[in-house]
Amino acid sequence: MKKSRRKLWKRYLPLYLMMVPGFLYFIINNYIPMAGLVIAFKNVNFAKGIWASDWVGLKNFEFLFATKDAWVITRNTILYNLAFIVIGTSFAILIAILICDMRNKKFTKLAQNIVILPSLISMVVVAVLAYAFLSTDAGVINKLLEALGMEGVNWYNTPGAWPFILVLVYLWKNAGFQCVLFIASIVGISNDYFEAARIDGATKWQQIRYITLPLIKPTIIMVVVLALGKIFYSDFGLFYQVTRDTGALYSTTNTIDTYVFRGLTKLGNVGMSSAAGFYQSIVGFVLVLVSNLAIRRSNKENALF
Repeated sequence: MKKSRRKLWKRYLPLYLMMVPGFLYFIINNYIPMAGLVIAFKNVNFAKGIWASDWVGLKNFEFLFATKDAWVITRNTILYNLAFIVIGTSFAILIAILICDMRNKKFTKLAQNIVILPSLISMVVVAVLAYAFLSTDAGVINKLLEALGMEGVNWYNTPGAWPFILVLVYLWKNAGFQCVLFIASIVGISNDYFEAARIDGATKWQQIRYITLPLIKPTIIMVVVLALGKIFYSDFGLFYQVTRDTGALYSTTNTIDTYVFRGLTKLGNVGMSSAAGFYQSIVGFVLVLVSNLAIRRSNKENALF
């Protein structure tokens, strides 16, 4: 018995050694910092140090819930993320199916590069491009409107337009990365299914509905569940840089992250910022567990764990 264990140990030793860097990364970067969660319950005084600072209990959490902006930032954060999950995932699946269905390999490669490129561009560049399109004086969109005999729009003073603008910018920036995940799943589907379907007279839509979508369902569920875990977070660059932190747009662009950032820069309250992050993490963790449990009850094979 001992010899067999030694053989197994020697056999898997290279794998264990390969695991060490990743394991150390998670320990150092993800688990050790969790001790800092105590900051969320303290009035941090750097002269005293974190551990000697005064304990304030849940007072730091009042910043999020006891203000007039609490409903607005919570509503915006949740609704935008729901839109991103539904529209973003659907759009990425559509693009992945179109790319995988193209017969011309050169065109397919070009399409992949066009879709993936925005994901590699930093949000700073995305913000600059967004401003170039939306600028009141020299924006591309306003120039087109003027060429058509219409008046330009002061986009940075029109809150109602920003839910649509932010969704479009999100799609342009993130569709490429999500698309790659679905392309990998679709490529893994055996061509035998599609050949049999074509022989039986199935249309392209029927092939997508009864073959492609059911077989990539586990990937879709994984993407959606992980996105639900971050439903109380927002893309800071999208909501802060693209909107240029314009006060006139706060009613439709202010989210938990941007609200906390402004509070941190103005008040310098580290405990409040930590409380917000702690709250977001707990809610996200619960949502992942609940959504996975619901999926597990309907179909165990599709659950993440």
